[in-house]
Amino acid sequence: MQKWLANVRITLKPVVNDPPGLAIRDGLHNLGYTSVKAIRSGKYIQLYFSADDHAAAESVVDSMCRRLLANPVIEDYAFDVQEVEQFPVSEEDEA
Repeated sequence: MQKWLANVRITLKPVVNDPPGLAIRDGLHNLGYTSVKAIRSGKYIQLYFSADDHAAAESVVDSMCRRLLANPVIEDYAFDVQEVEQFPVSEEDEA
């Protein structure tokens, strides 16, 4: 099994209101960054996992996004997958 890193970006669909984005925009305006006209907020997730090959890695990430990470009714997602040499050390690994 090969080791993989997936960088997942999840954003609200353009037709969905984005209250956090509006709050960020207003905060930036209050700090003097008045040239900012719109902000869309979202989530960025890094997944480290094992899969047999690149196609299997992409397939499993797509499945994770559809089933748990993104709400397909209101969110869009995009990801890239790359092979890595090792996984980062987690607290669970150190225990």
